Amino acid sequence: MTKTRVAVDVGGTFTDVCIMDEDTGQIRIEKTPSTPDDPMRAIMTGISDAGIDLGDVTMFSHGTTVATNALITRKLPRAAMVCTEGFRDVVEIRRSNKEDLWDTYKDVAKPYIPRRDRLTVKERIDAAGKVITELDEAEARRVARILKKRDVKAIAVCFINSYVNGDHEVRMRDILRAEMPDVHISISSQIMPEIFEHERFSTTMVNAVVSPVVVDYVSRLGDKLAEGGYTRDLLLLHTGGGVMTPASVKDFAARLAGSGIAAGALASRFIGNLCGYENSIGFDMGGTSTDVSLCFQGNSTVTKDWYIEYGYPIRFPSIEVLTIGAGGGSLAWKDEGGSLRNGPQSAGAFPGPACYSNGNEVATNSDANVVLGRLGHSLAGGDITLDAGLAEKAIRETVATPFDMELHEAAEAVIDVANANMANAVRLLSISRGHDPRDFALVAFGGAGALHGAAVAKELSIPVVIVPPNPGVTSAMGCLLVDIQHDFSDSFMADASQTAPEDLEAAFARIEKEAVDRLRHEDVAPENTVLQRTVEMMYQGQWRSLAVSAPATITSTEDLVRGFHDEHEREYNFRREDAPVSIFRVGVKATGVVQKAELPSFEVTPHAPDPASQRDVWFKGKSCRTDVYDRATMKAGAEFTGPAIVEQVDSTVVVPPGATAKIDQYMNILIRVKD
Repeated sequence: MTKTRVAVDVGGTFTDVCIMDEDTGQIRIEKTPSTPDDPMRAIMTGISDAGIDLGDVTMFSHGTTVATNALITRKLPRAAMVCTEGFRDVVEIRRSNKEDLWDTYKDVAKPYIPRRDRLTVKERIDAAGKVITELDEAEARRVARILKKRDVKAIAVCFINSYVNGDHEVRMRDILRAEMPDVHISISSQIMPEIFEHERFSTTMVNAVVSPVVVDYVSRLGDKLAEGGYTRDLLLLHTGGGVMTPASVKDFAARLAGSGIAAGALASRFIGNLCGYENSIGFDMGGTSTDVSLCFQGNSTVTKDWYIEYGYPIRFPSIEVLTIGAGGGSLAWKDEGGSLRNGPQSAGAFPGPACYSNGNEVATNSDANVVLGRLGHSLAGGDITLDAGLAEKAIRETVATPFDMELHEAAEAVIDVANANMANAVRLLSISRGHDPRDFALVAFGGAGALHGAAVAKELSIPVVIVPPNPGVTSAMGCLLVDIQHDFSDSFMADASQTAPEDLEAAFARIEKEAVDRLRHEDVAPENTVLQRTVEMMYQGQWRSLAVSAPATITSTEDLVRGFHDEHEREYNFRREDAPVSIFRVGVKATGVVQKAELPSFEVTPHAPDPASQRDVWFKGKSCRTDVYDRATMKAGAEFTGPAIVEQVDSTVVVPPGATAKIDQYMNILIRVKD
């Protein structure tokens, strides 16, 4: 009996299924059009089309967009919030800032829970955790009865200063559950026990509103898999770069917001490390968007400053991924100033680019690549036929005629604008963070990443581009490379110079006990448990903190302070050795290590591969006779020089003139780009 691991990544255009044989490490793929109205339909179709026997599956891992889409579209069940009297408007006042400071007419979106459903009760705890006013339980029961009449499906309980003393929130939750046992209840002292009321309230609110949606989806998918014979836990990728089981999803549903994009970042890091590059930039270009991530010294960059909609932060740790509206289906258009623009508008999964013959007449990046000869006449192994005539018509009418350009000049202009947009995104995540792109490799994947990767790398002087064996399903493969992971934190506000190591040890002991209990709840054995400590610090007077790794046993705070100075200098290019340093928070990453199958390695024999065909491809205004290779027939050690095209089921690789390419022992294509 063949034991297999299955990973599914749901994208805006396609749902990718990645199947790995546990014994050989061999990977096969299946792509099926996404079904936005119910993502589960596409998942089950992909499983069926791939001929997967769920009874033979030992691990099923899933990166889901359900929470993200629910927040974006606001197709959310009715939810409520219970706050301390006088504080119901914290999530509406926010930080009183705007995404576009100078746009008078653009307002921040309304909170996910409207004011009429944000009720209050009398209670008060001070900043030291001392009870000033006891919870008014009679009023709490009255609020519970009101919310029951309103038939709310989820409730967020957010009391002032509950991060230091959550007793009132716990009691409020018990009262609500007594009245409404089936309602999803999130309390801020459990979800995000940290100072800064808006961030804590917002994270708890988001967690509450997506809980019914996510739990329902996970339950239905789990039942469907069980019907097919799957007997293990369904593992769901979260934004922190690990997976969680349905048991944890019930409490921390908001961790799945942004789940899908984290998979690509994890796969990119793995592939970069596999090829010997500790510093790598993930470049995941799909049909609708491009996701850019960064790995430095073997570790993904992590942020707590993220959101789905501006103004409503989600403070769970998340792999930092920058998403822009640039994909194969991004539309070309002329702005009011007469300039050519590209995206973020997209042709989507349907009708798709003009060359898909589904009725769209506006030029897209895919149409431009067809006109330039970089894309052939079919995609997805022949399942999608590309009409070159319709692509030419769209480019001519959308760009060539309005800008008085020749057809191929217009197509190259569309690609140049798209590449410039994506290069800017890479700059934001690298140069603006103090990293030099020349010290990194670019891992290009997604359905369109390998088409544009070399051009983006050249724009940024990145020396090497790595194209994985199956770029179109690399994000799905990322779901196979993760461990069960949870992040825990607690406020610890103190002067570092006045802090005794034993006080820090006591703080870590409290959250490490919670971390170990959570992993035990998910059946992680002690020998597979790994705990990693961090201490967040800041110069006194600052309000943004930086995380510094802490040892398993802390004997002195001086090493922590030195590490903070080093990290501050790397991040902001200066340090203040003479300034006092404050400790802000302690954190623990709890990892349950999952056994991973290894990718197969092949013997490398240098040779020149034979092209399957040739065609004319346009580069820099000239038509070049270009070798076209079939990746399925290529072997480790193959070396060739651009211009070249490498075609495969899930993607197309472009090697521009002057660039060299070779295939390594793991069947990655390494393209070296010349300035």
